[in-house]
Amino acid sequence: MLAKSAFMYVDYTESSRLMPMFRLLFALVVLVFSARGEEVKITLLATTDLHGNMLPYDYFTAQRAERGLAKIATLIHAARAENPNTLLIDCGDTIQGTPLEAVYQHGIASLPASRDPMMQSMNALKYDLMVVGNHEFNFGLKNLAKARSEARFPWISANIRVEPGASTQAFAPSFVKTISGVKIAVVGVTTPLIPSWEADEHYRGYQFEDGVQAVRRALAEVRESEHPDIVIVAAHAGLDRNPEKESSASGDPRENMVYQIATEVKGIDAIVFGHTHSQVASLKLGDVLLMQPKNWGMSLGRMDFVLDKDQTGGWKIVSKSSRLIPVTANTAVDPNVAEIAKAYHERAEKFLNNPVAEAPVSLDARLARVEDTAIIDAVQQVELFYSKADVSFASSFNARAAIPKGKVTVRQIAALYIYENQLYAVEGTGKLVREALENAARYYKSCSGDCSEGPLINPQVIGYNYDMAQGVEYEIDLTQPVGNRIRNLRWHGKPLADDQALRIAVNNYRAGGSAGYSMFRGAPVVWRSPEEIRELVIDYYSEHRQLPSEPDNNWRVVPDAARQELRREALGETSRPTQ
Repeated sequence: MLAKSAFMYVDYTESSRLMPMFRLLFALVVLVFSARGEEVKITLLATTDLHGNMLPYDYFTAQRAERGLAKIATLIHAARAENPNTLLIDCGDTIQGTPLEAVYQHGIASLPASRDPMMQSMNALKYDLMVVGNHEFNFGLKNLAKARSEARFPWISANIRVEPGASTQAFAPSFVKTISGVKIAVVGVTTPLIPSWEADEHYRGYQFEDGVQAVRRALAEVRESEHPDIVIVAAHAGLDRNPEKESSASGDPRENMVYQIATEVKGIDAIVFGHTHSQVASLKLGDVLLMQPKNWGMSLGRMDFVLDKDQTGGWKIVSKSSRLIPVTANTAVDPNVAEIAKAYHERAEKFLNNPVAEAPVSLDARLARVEDTAIIDAVQQVELFYSKADVSFASSFNARAAIPKGKVTVRQIAALYIYENQLYAVEGTGKLVREALENAARYYKSCSGDCSEGPLINPQVIGYNYDMAQGVEYEIDLTQPVGNRIRNLRWHGKPLADDQALRIAVNNYRAGGSAGYSMFRGAPVVWRSPEEIRELVIDYYSEHRQLPSEPDNNWRVVPDAARQELRREALGETSRPTQ
């Protein structure tokens, strides 16, 4: 047996001397593996910008839509069944958006002992917290306070502070919960431009601070007092930029500050964010993991943190990952959430089906962002009427809006303006109008030659940020560079002078300078509508009874070949082949 193991040649005396060493090595191995045996996985589930979407239903088309909290609930239940060590949060803009919520918030249809339907559903799903969104303020402080009081989970925000002497209720800056021995801290932050977008009475008593500084302060406080194992920032604010580029994409860098928080505030493990209605499945900025679920309950965000006990007995994150779980046609509807929504849904449908006006011809918004249309003129007509303005700005918020010839219902009118914006009249000048139109024209790419080759729609500019003006005439010349495209700008048949004083109608978000419309920020506001623009549109046509039949063609894109290419793109047709 010449091939015996070396251990076979160690005699008893030698093994006796080595035994203490073997015992020590064995003890170290046991210690290491016992420590690693205390591994735990914590799962964070997140929604954002639900905007009152409870059911898989589009109220403006009366058709099924794969979205909503009733379907998200099924995904939540599945994730919890897989891992009970779960934290569930929402990043805001929750109690506003669909007619289901609007009918409740405005008291259009009474419900016995009614409570906010979104809060009821989120209570049933046992949400742990919600970040305050800017749209939570749309219906005023009374409605905000009522919804908040009905939630069995905290609303948090580190940068919304109570003004000295005010009687409003403060929001906690953070939330802490221990799950399976792991302490998790969540710091909330809200886009701070609410005073630029809301009437004073909708936020009176609150101050909105810089988000980066507020997160830094709240993080220091919670670390000192709680010593958390995981630190998460939940933000109702956007990323603001493509991380691969240095330039900011926002009209106001204060609005979307997630990039700055991730890169400037130390000690954050992950950020979940919303507000911009985009989606980010997984992104790393340094050591910070970022995720943005899709709006309207179209996906559930999931982050998984795996932790091990370190040598001191504390927890250490050894891996973290994120992904989005989409809602699909195969995602079941949770019966409990559907039952909560039922009464509110039925009353919303009854209201939406009321006939209010007549359409002399069929109208649709498919081309509204590339040429003047009667369907947008219908909104402009309302804005000019109520604001008594010289010039109005409006956008095509719903490119799928369509109104057939004949009787027009509240649903079809409401589909023209799907957001709860207020109408403002501001004091401005011809120069301000020109600058706003130049900003809007960024929606198109520049072209050369005969401009028949596309694409000419700029994907970097969201379609609903393309505003059209009424009350003036103008051309948009795509052969010219950005910032120098507006041609033949005229008012009352004459060239519009830069110093011409004008009363201008814009929505509250434009007045606050959003989407690059910074020229409106600071313009004196001389009038605010008592109702949202959508309600004004419904009221106007309920009284005047008839929608416009054709556009006045006060603006157009030139050259003609560019306009034809844009029509093809807007209709989803294939561009003309290159010669």
